[in-house]
Amino acid sequence: MDIGAWHGLWSLLILGLFIGIVAWVWSGRRKDYYEQAGRIPLQDDDE
Repeated sequence: MDIGAWHGLWSLLILGLFIGIVAWVWSGRRKDYYEQAGRIPLQDDDE
């Protein structure tokens, strides 16, 4: 394999990793976590 083939395989791997992370973040199972994290700036420091 020449260097161009390795670069192509590396690019496909990184693209697959990126798509996997995006799918994980946008999955419905993480909705409660993001709703709770979104409320953090609105909470008082006394709690």
